[in-house]
Amino acid sequence: MTDRRSIGVGRARACANIALAKYWGKSDETLNLPAVPSLSITLDALVTETTVTLEAGGEDGEDVVLFDQKSRDGEDKSRAVELLDRVRAIAGDDRRARVETVNHFPTASGLASSASGFAALATAAARAYGVDASLEQLSAWARRSSASAARSLYGGFVELAAGLVGDDSLAASVVAPAEHWDVCVVIALASLARKKTSSRDGMIETAKTSPYYPSWVACAPAYFREVRDGVLARDLEKVGTAMEASTFAMHASALAARPAVRYYAAATATLLDCVEALRGDGVTAYSTMDAGPHVKVLCMRSDAERVRDALIATGAAVDVRVARPGPGVQ
Repeated sequence: MTDRRSIGVGRARACANIALAKYWGKSDETLNLPAVPSLSITLDALVTETTVTLEAGGEDGEDVVLFDQKSRDGEDKSRAVELLDRVRAIAGDDRRARVETVNHFPTASGLASSASGFAALATAAARAYGVDASLEQLSAWARRSSASAARSLYGGFVELAAGLVGDDSLAASVVAPAEHWDVCVVIALASLARKKTSSRDGMIETAKTSPYYPSWVACAPAYFREVRDGVLARDLEKVGTAMEASTFAMHASALAARPAVRYYAAATATLLDCVEALRGDGVTAYSTMDAGPHVKVLCMRSDAERVRDALIATGAAVDVRVARPGPGVQ
């Protein structure tokens, strides 16, 4: 193996993923294990680039964490440092690091920036510290920081099983490669602002206080199986109807928390109505939402331009982007 202390720099590029069958809630908070299975599509238009540089003689100092050229402290930094600490322990190398991350899309607004961010960080850190890790290992390490990050190590359509308590090796796996299906996700951004409630906090409050949370956990595996079967069969209607059911069940459980965990905005309802109207006009298009106000629309590539134009015409979106199934971490 290469001398670990001679490496020093690692760079990685990862794409965010959007869950078609949702993950919401944990079976083990300490190990960050998901309570339900999920299936996502990695998107080529949502890119994070991360560089990890080891600081010579910095063993007694602190890690420096920069997001979009701005220094970060608090939870953003602590989660990054926790991942670095896990890699350092494996490498047997206690040097501090400088982490520079650039998101080429809005951060912490409901576009899965933590997924691409921690997938890129795990990969870049392993390279910088000279750790020869498999994709499965990187996926498991990234999952400890953000469960959805486990899926961003891979391209195309990716699943993450529900975690068994104590299963610290849980990693995502590929259901189908990016070229399997000629679909697009049209992303209508309802806002460019950071969301008020993080996904992590929203899940905790939902699990603790929502009377609908147990029903969500019971129903989610069936949605996951329908989505998985539909993806493999390239059946957009099957995937879309199960995806919408998963989306609205997840948000219903969050809305029933005390106080309500609400990610909707006024623009969200307008955008959802637009997608229903498109279906009424014969366009096979279905909506999904994550922990944010944005609406993502799954459709065939041949319909993507029409869907994009219709969403723009509502005036409810501050930006509309078209994404295709993307690659794994690079």
